[in-house]
Amino acid sequence: MEWFTRMFFTALLLVSTNLLAGSVDINTADAATLATTLNGVGEAKARAIVAYRNEYGAFKSADELALVKGIGQRLVDLNKEIIQVGDPSVEEGGK
Repeated sequence: MEWFTRMFFTALLLVSTNLLAGSVDINTADAATLATTLNGVGEAKARAIVAYRNEYGAFKSADELALVKGIGQRLVDLNKEIIQVGDPSVEEGGK
């Protein structure tokens, strides 16, 4: 039983560490980081995310990523667990 408990907590620690390490703040990440962290997002889509953010301001939710040309709701849903949204109260652009 002690062996099982140790293995369980070790696995839990590894999973939680991977989840935290794999997250990305879509309001601060550069295109290279977005491309390597988000599933299904390459350089072109990552640049589109950054361009959208620069033009319209910070994202208020992960779902707003679907407003970016080339990013659909399916792609947002695929990445929802790793997307973080930093403080959008600092208004940029014309949103």
